[in-house]
Formats: sequence, C-alpha cells, structure tokens
Amino acid sequence: MDWKTFQALLSGVNKYSTAFGRIWLSVVFVFRVMVYVVAAERVWSDDQKDFDCNTKQPGCANVCYDHYFPISHIRLWALQLIFVTCPSFMVMMHVAYRDERERKNAKHGNKDKLYENTGKRHGGLWWTYLLSLFVKTGIEISFLYILHKIYDSFYLPRLVKCEVSPCPNQVDCYIGHPTEKKVFTYFMVGASALCIVLNVCEIIYLVSKRIAHITQNTRRKQRNMALNERYSFSLRLYCPITALYCHGARLCSDVP
Repeated sequence: MDWKTFQALLSGVNKYSTAFGRIWLSVVFVFRVMVYVVAAERVWSDDQKDFDCNTKQPGCANVCYDHYFPISHIRLWALQLIFVTCPSFMVMMHVAYRDERERKNAKHGNKDKLYENTGKRHGGLWWTYLLSLFVKTGIEISFLYILHKIYDSFYLPRLVKCEVSPCPNQVDCYIGHPTEKKVFTYFMVGASALCIVLNVCEIIYLVSKRIAHITQNTRRKQRNMALNERYSFSLRLYCPITALYCHGARLCSDVP
C-alpha cells in the first residue's frame, strides 16, 4: 500500500481541524503509520514460517497457526488505519461540495456568496465534523475489542498447545519473536487508546464551544430586548410629559 499518497490525501484535513484534530493526525502518522511501515511489518513478515510445532504431521502447523491467529496483527492494523482515517474524508467531501456550490453560484452571476468561508465549521459542516469524530471513535473501540477478543487481552504467549485435527495429539507450537511482537502490540494498542482520548477531548471541545456560543447569543438577545423595552418605556414616559409641557406653554402664551 502507498502510505505516502494516503498521507498526502489525509493531510488536507489539517486546515479544517481543531488543535486536537491536528494532534490526532500527528499521532496517527508518527506513532502508528511510521511504526507500522518501518518496524511492525518486518516483525510479522515471516510470521507463519516462524511458527514451529514439535510434529512433522503435514498440515498440523498450518491449522494450528490459523486456529491461534485467525487474523494477523499486521493485517488487522492495516484495516484499522484505513477505516479509522476514512471518516476524515467526509469533512473534505463536504468542503468540496460547498466549493462547488460557490462556483455554480458565481457562474450564474450572483455576487452574494453562499458561505463566508467554505472551510469554516458552522452549519452542516460542524455536524459532519462531529459525526466523523464519533465514527472514528467507534471504529477505534471496535478494532480494540476485536483484537482483545481474538488474542485474549492482547497477550502473546511463547508457547501454545494445539489439539486441532489433523494433529495426531496435543502438540507444542512456538511463536517467533514473542517478546518483540508483544511490545509492538502494546504500543499499537496504547497509540489507539491515545487517539480515542483525543477524539473524546475534541468532541467535548466542539460541543462545549457550541453551547457557549449559543448561550452567548441568547444572553445578547436578552440584553437587546431589555434595552429595547427600556427605550420604549422611556419614549412612552417622555411623550406625555412633552405634550403637557407644550400645552402649558400655549396657555401661558394666551395670557395678556
């Protein structure tokens, strides 16, 4: 897979992201994609060949490997990285949709813009951005659960005992580089957990900022309404006094 092209595409989301989103993207590419490409792929490259069983029964080692490793860590992480970054493209597509609407609007001769800034997070784009965060968090949790369920709390033993047919009896199978694989597994799980924390923090930040903005607008409207009521009351009070003053002045002018 061409990770450089993937990174170039996803880096375009940076200009529409918050500070938490930029940190999340850095964590994904520095602590996950780079580790995956540079080190993890090599550790798991000959995973099945390094899986040795103390039997010469044909097919026994293959069946035992498939039983204990139904999905390779490296392939599961590749799927996780692809799926967890795809929701970010929702934001880019929404911005592209806004740009297209602005282009068509200008083409029809309308001088008024539909959006002040097509990349600004307001209206539908805010909801799209928030939805992408929920989807990313759900995907991260789902893959962590799958990894936990398949590999029993992310633990990789040095020795597994296999009794699956066509093995003649219980055989001992040894995993290649178990300590190294265990370290990388915990590291990738920790990076995934950090991404979940960043997503939750960004969700809280966006929602709290929106609530504060709505509250501020409500208070501003209430203040304006109060000022308008005071102004109306002052006018109602001022007009009768002015009329009475003018009437008295006319009476005084009539006196010889």
